[in-house]
Amino acid sequence: MKRYVDGEWAGWDGDTIVKLTDRTVWRQVEYYYEYQYAYRPEVTISAGKMIVKGMRRAVGVQQMV
Repeated sequence: MKRYVDGEWAGWDGDTIVKLTDRTVWRQVEYYYEYQYAYRPEVTISAGKMIVKGMRRAVGVQQMV
């Protein structure tokens, strides 16, 4: 299943909340900073890490309820 950021993406800021088009919401739990603007980039989540297409590396995340 492909997942996408719901709207604009500005990168990781250390405390990023990511809303996806599948209506799930994820919170950044690992400090990392990288700026990159994109609109609806593809996202892959595996083993508690999220990689956003175009970013340099995967970052630890936790699903919010």
